[in-house]
Amino acid sequence: MRDPLPSISAPRALILVKLAHTLVWAAFAGCILALPLASWLGEHRIAGWLAAIVAGEVAVLAGNRWRCPLTAVAARYTSDRRPNFDIYLPAWLAEHNQRIFGTLYFAGLIYAFARWV
Repeated sequence: MRDPLPSISAPRALILVKLAHTLVWAAFAGCILALPLASWLGEHRIAGWLAAIVAGEVAVLAGNRWRCPLTAVAARYTSDRRPNFDIYLPAWLAEHNQRIFGTLYFAGLIYAFARWV
């Protein structure tokens, strides 16, 4: 497969991928945390969009064997395979990220649905 960052050294490429991955993660984590808040404020349309955005990410993850596609990109630039080799998060959070935020997302969906009904 072609190198997505061909003119950049491996250490710099890894930094760029980790930065991008962290920003994408923060956006989705923000959507998950904002979902019940939007619902609590009665902003059901916003809550619906937040839920749909995260559902899109879940579809991407499911189609990629529950791994972010950026993980494979980061793996090209390092042999490190710690839970956070591909993202700027503490190792414990990177390791349990899907479990933690999946639970929060599911709980937010239930709460939003209950508020909507």
